[in-house]
Amino acid sequence: MRILALAAAAAVGLPWSVASAAEDFITGVYLATEELCGQAKADSLQSVIEAGNTILTARGIESIEYNCEFVQVTKATRAPAWLVHAVCQEPGYLFPDVLSIVQLNATQIDLVSVTPVDSESGGGNGGSYFLCDGVALP
Repeated sequence: MRILALAAAAAVGLPWSVASAAEDFITGVYLATEELCGQAKADSLQSVIEAGNTILTARGIESIEYNCEFVQVTKATRAPAWLVHAVCQEPGYLFPDVLSIVQLNATQIDLVSVTPVDSESGGGNGGSYFLCDGVALP
């Protein structure tokens, strides 16, 4: 049955994984500000992560004790954008999320999440991210 579903998805051109739909998806490491990119380049990306900052890559969103794995990516046909299904987790809690990612220019992207912002922590998966040229994952 599973093989039949995958064959049907392939027949109509539906993406079923990050690898199959992400040929021109985002590349590199993104941080919330250009200043953080400079800090990551001067010091290390690890020091920026350890300071509690969130990074974004084609694999997903990551920070200390929090991550969202991008499990399905679908490219828009009329905009420089993608629809992403993600599985997010923090200690003791797992939840799904759906995000839109739009490329504003060569170095900046915006994320919008359907998951509401946490009123206690102020955290959420949405926001702007900047490409950190010359910064690689540890």
